[in-house]
Amino acid sequence: MYKRIVLKLSGEVLAGPRGFGLDADKIAEITGEIADVHALGVEIGIVVGGGNIFRGVADQAREMDRVSADNMGMLSTVINAIAMQDALEKRGVQCRVMSAVFMNQVAEPYIRRRAQRHLEKGRVVIFAAGIGNPFFSSDTAASLRAMEIKADVLLKATKVEGIYDADPELVKDAVKYDHVTYMEILQKGLKVMDLTAVSLCQDNNMPMIIFSMNEPGNIRRVVMGEKVGSLVTA
Repeated sequence: MYKRIVLKLSGEVLAGPRGFGLDADKIAEITGEIADVHALGVEIGIVVGGGNIFRGVADQAREMDRVSADNMGMLSTVINAIAMQDALEKRGVQCRVMSAVFMNQVAEPYIRRRAQRHLEKGRVVIFAAGIGNPFFSSDTAASLRAMEIKADVLLKATKVEGIYDADPELVKDAVKYDHVTYMEILQKGLKVMDLTAVSLCQDNNMPMIIFSMNEPGNIRRVVMGEKVGSLVTA
């Protein structure tokens, strides 16, 4: 159903059950699913967060200058991107890491047309370092990259099955939304992604699907058009 996608992975997903650092088994599981979808001929861009290594709003960063903390967070995403690249290449998938912060020894600089060319040649592209500026989250980076490379859909893999009216881990009778608009997210204050990312997607009619990464095979199901998670449209 979708020929070109951007997959947003949080750092916490890569951490596995430990909640911090990199879990080799979890990364192998995720890259296995990505390789499976890539084999279908889908062009894949990936945006990774850095919360498993450093979170700019965590307790240990509260006394830090926000710019310094965000810069450390952006560098954390590069570590995750390189780990993902290594795991994908071990599966025979050609992969490029493109960083919004210049670090030519470890990653290519992000250039939109070059990224599109990599995708056209069948390479998975991992976008690291957010958008290269503090005060913007990796959610905003995912939304921006999805629009820049003209993706068909933005997929956000989380720990829950979709969008709920309350935290399902805290509220037992939380109601799941199968389909919701970006305006409803803003009006109801649903905690899906930051408001900048939501506004970007809304203004540019970028559909988004929120789904659980804990269910094996979900990425393939979403790409094949099955009703998984929550669909968000403008």
